[in-house]
Amino acid sequence: MTIETFDPKAADNQQSQQVSMTEAAMIHVRKLLANSDATGVRIGVKKSGCSGFKYDIEFVTTPLIEDTCFQVADDIALYVPTEYLAMVKGTEVDYTTEGLNSVIKFNNPNAKDLCGCGESFSV
Repeated sequence: MTIETFDPKAADNQQSQQVSMTEAAMIHVRKLLANSDATGVRIGVKKSGCSGFKYDIEFVTTPLIEDTCFQVADDIALYVPTEYLAMVKGTEVDYTTEGLNSVIKFNNPNAKDLCGCGESFSV
C-alpha cells in the first residue's frame, strides 16, 4: 500500500488536481444556474453505496472558506472542499444522454472500483 500526499496550493499540483467540465456539462449547469441565485456548483464526497463513496453535488451561493475554486468557464465555478481534493483531482464532469435518460457522470482517474449501478466508487 502506498500513501499519496499533496499540497493543494503547490504549483506543480495545479494541472494534476484540476477538476474540469465538458462542454455538455457546462451547458447543463448554465441552464440550472439561470434559475437560481447560485454562482457555482460544489462537488463533495460522502460515504455511501456498495463501493464506499458517492459524489455530492450542491449549488453554491456563498463559497466556504475550505473550498478550492476551479473556474471552468467565465460564468461557472466548481468548488471542491479541500478535504476531498485528493479523491477528485483530475476528475472531468460530463453530462450524457443515453436513450431517454440524461445523467451527470464523473470521469475520475482516482476511482479504483465502481459499483454496478454507477452510484458509488472507491479510491
